[in-house]
Parts: sequence; structure tokens; C-alpha cells
Amino acid sequence: MAKEITIEELEQIESSKFIIDIRNKDSFEKGTYPNAVNIPLDVFNTNMINIDKTIPVYILCQTGQLSIDVADSLEDLGFNAYNVKGGYYSYLKNKFRRMLANEEEIVARRQNAERSIIKKYRKQIWSPFTKALNEYQLINDGDHIAVCISGGKDSMLMAKLFQELLRHGKQNFEVVFLVMNPGYNDLNYSAVVENAKLLGIPIEVFNTEIFDIVADQGGSPCYLCARMRRGYLYSKAKELGCNKIALGHHYDDVIETILMGMLYGAQIQTMMPKLHSTNFLGMELIRPMYLIREKDIIRWRDYNDLHFIQCACRLTESCASCGGTEQGSKRGAVKELIRNIAEKDPQIEKNIFRSVENVNLNTVIAYKQDGVQHHFLDSYMKKGTNQDGKQTNK
Repeated sequence: MAKEITIEELEQIESSKFIIDIRNKDSFEKGTYPNAVNIPLDVFNTNMINIDKTIPVYILCQTGQLSIDVADSLEDLGFNAYNVKGGYYSYLKNKFRRMLANEEEIVARRQNAERSIIKKYRKQIWSPFTKALNEYQLINDGDHIAVCISGGKDSMLMAKLFQELLRHGKQNFEVVFLVMNPGYNDLNYSAVVENAKLLGIPIEVFNTEIFDIVADQGGSPCYLCARMRRGYLYSKAKELGCNKIALGHHYDDVIETILMGMLYGAQIQTMMPKLHSTNFLGMELIRPMYLIREKDIIRWRDYNDLHFIQCACRLTESCASCGGTEQGSKRGAVKELIRNIAEKDPQIEKNIFRSVENVNLNTVIAYKQDGVQHHFLDSYMKKGTNQDGKQTNK
């Protein structure tokens, strides 16, 4: 069995280190151990390791679980292999601990993150944010908004946007920064709390057992999990006196949803910028990041060297936080499809977004409104007759 080494022990080694990060390319590019080499697990081959077998090889994954088998295999082939215990998350945890111990660094990083929203990324982030607020009338006087934070890049940026709005813009509403813990593992939960501290977001946490409940249901857990999470957020927000919950869905989520509905649901629909709750009277859902591109969120995150949880789900094999990928998921497939066609024509993404703003009912076979089905034949004959009831050729 391969030997294990902790991040603390690895950092103490002063000689050159050969570290292999077996996570997928996207995860690797978002952050890795300094000078690590990326050989994703799905293409991993021992022939790719062209070094003297006496040189120690350190195998890194997201949590230290997938890397165990790789280290074992290398050990059996005669390599001096070590599994990095706790994986990349352990590295991040150490990094957070050292950073949060330095109050001056916290203040400086927080100010830089805030300043970059207003200045460096004003056009890409701040302007689309305020445009969505105005265009879709998302905030009204006297609103009490629960800004819902999952711990990922989108919701964390949304929280900072609301703070900046209160600081530099509208002050006619109140917010509470709400974090629901549906059963995160310790690593994910600590990442949420530590990032909130770093960014100066005063979060209010409440615990649920959604992951445990959904895990016992069998089959695909995603739909049930999403409904339960939404319900708990509405319920807690209402308990706190809020009339709205804000979610961090962005522009790319919208266009992916449009295509997913067509390709997998045989329907044309979109992710709305705001919705009335059907189960919680007087409550609304708003999406203030509706016009912000995901690539710009990523640029803001990377510019400020921030590390958020990618996916907190512990129930699916494609979970990115466990070292997996989105490969195989419907949303992952649609995301890849859009990426491929947008490389040939960048206007495609904008056209998908605007397609649901330019629906011509005269060219639609059927549609639903308020639960009522309408068909083009319902009015077709009327349009083809004159005032005397005689058919026309028009």
C-alpha cells in the first residue's frame, strides 16, 4: 500500500518535488499545489511519468480519496509514490488558516475584491448587475432580501454585489446573507465560512438534513434536492421577515436552461429573472446576476485569487468537489454544446438568450398560458374569413 503524506509535511520538503494533480483540467486551472503537473485521472497512464523511479512522486486529487488507488498502482510498479492526504482541499485549508491569521492581509484582500467589482470589472460585472435590477425591477422600496449563499463563486460574488449596492447605490432595502447547510462535509462547510470571513460577509447559517433525506430516496437525487433546498430557503427567509430570496444564477445558466428545455423537455421556456412563489404567499425569487457572464465571474475570482467550493453535492458521481466532472450530466452536455458552437459564431449565445424575448405567437403551433393550452387552429379559421363569414384567400 502506498505511503501517505500530509500537506504540512509536503510543504516542509525543501528539495524539488514531483507532484501530479489527477483532477480534471478545469479544476486544475482554477487552482493547484504550486508547480504541480496535471495528468487527469481519465487519461492517466504510467507511461506519462518519465522520471527516475527513486524520485518521490506525490499524487494529489481533490480530497485525497481518488489519489489513493493511483499511488498504490505506482507503488506496485516500483515508483516511490505518496498519496497526499486530504488532497487539494487540505492545501486550501492550510492556506486559509495562514491567511485568516493575518488581519492586515484579510483587510487588503477584501478591499481589493471590492474595488475590482467597481473599477476593473465595472463593465463586465457591476453594470450588468445594476442593469438587471432596473430592467426587471428586482428591488423595491422596503424590500427585505435573503441573499442565499451556497458557497460557490456565483453566490459569493452576488453577496459582494449587494454589499457594494448598499454602500454606493440604493439604500432603500435590507438584506440578510443566508447560508443553508444541507449536510456539507467538513471541508466544504469550512470553505464557506472562511471565505465569508475573508470577504467580510456576515452570514447567518441554518442547518438541514437534506442530503441525508434525499440519499435514502434512490434514483436521481437532483430534482428532489433542488425542490427541498428552495423550500427550506423560502421558509427560513420568511421566518426572518424577508419578502424575497436572491439566487446567484447568471446569463450562462439562462441560455443553458433554454436549450435544455428544448432538447430534453420538448418545450420552450426560460429561467425567469423573478418569480412569485406558489407555496409561500407574498414571497418572490429574484436573480440579480441574470445579465452577468460566467466567464467574467471566473475572471473576478481568479484576479483576486479566491477559492470557492465548486459543487457541494456529495450524492452524485459527477460532483466536482469530490474530484469528478460534470461529464454525463445534461447541463454539462449543453454547456459543451454551446461552447463549441459559440467558438464558430460568438453571436450564438446572445441569440439564444434573446430568442425567448422575440417569440412570435403567430408562428407557434401551440403554447400554454396560466395553465391553459392554446392552439393555432383555435383562431386559424377566424383569420381566414371576412366579415360575412366567407373564406378569403389571404
